[in-house]
Amino acid sequence: MSAARAVLQTGEYDYAWNMQVEEEILQKLEAAGKGKLSITTSGNVEFMQLNSTDPAVEVDGERASIKTKHPLFSDPAVRQAINLLIDRASIEKFIYGRTAKATANFLNNPERFRSKNTKFEFNIEKANQILETAGWKKGGDGIRAKDGKPLKFVFQTSINAPRQKTQAIFKQACQKSGIDVELKSVVGSVFFSSDTANPDTYTHFYCDAQMYNTTMPQADPQFFMNQYTSWQVANKDNKWQGRNVSRWQSKEYDEIYKQVEQELDAVKRAALFVKLNDLVVTDNYIQPIVSRTRVAALGSKLTAHISGWDADLWQLGSWYRET
Repeated sequence: MSAARAVLQTGEYDYAWNMQVEEEILQKLEAAGKGKLSITTSGNVEFMQLNSTDPAVEVDGERASIKTKHPLFSDPAVRQAINLLIDRASIEKFIYGRTAKATANFLNNPERFRSKNTKFEFNIEKANQILETAGWKKGGDGIRAKDGKPLKFVFQTSINAPRQKTQAIFKQACQKSGIDVELKSVVGSVFFSSDTANPDTYTHFYCDAQMYNTTMPQADPQFFMNQYTSWQVANKDNKWQGRNVSRWQSKEYDEIYKQVEQELDAVKRAALFVKLNDLVVTDNYIQPIVSRTRVAALGSKLTAHISGWDADLWQLGSWYRET
């Protein structure tokens, strides 16, 4: 917020990177006339992870070990219900606006890699039906439980206004379905730290669910999609630096990913990436929320230079970024 204001409102600075500020506020800041936003399509995605392991159990000196299963999320019905309780359309409309688009896909760009097999839905009534059928019954306190386990979990993310608002929207929907969600907010410098001794980093994932944005700086998604391979699981052995933070694993995913590494035919390769995306999102441990753009704030000095560029060159640059 302060970075956006320093460029768009006060003019103290000429450039601010990676604006994650609510659309309503960005519009007001732009109205000051001292700068404007540069919004570029990207492969970045804001998403929620459901822990496939049990963060409360320690095995061989390691919490959230792949030798454990999450006591709630190991039930597919719970994961399916959570998917239905994320109001992606409202999150796009009321929080992100121009800067993000609601999505059911983890892999969103370039367009040729985007799956057309998926869709998202916000439906509290259907979520209730799924949980009820699966044996999760509401108690006197309104919280569902099964086999003595209450449907309660902790949902963490970094401290950031759009993320806290997203948490609140999700929590409200969960309450209507008999799910008790405790919200946890961690300072960004701690949450995204690589400190191996810090239990609150997103790579340790000592929590039930978490949300953040993962970036895709490359036009080709091979590196981006390796974060769900079994050999990338974040654990004690690799000092929690593995890219597979959710610790979700699939033998089929691993096999298809190895095919991707060797496939040279562009059409076949794109089809394999679609399969990888579909495997991840349909199992519902990974819950995409919005496909985010790259948003920068440009001061009047920079926008003046840009407006003077040759139009054809600017159009070519826009095409290059898109493709």
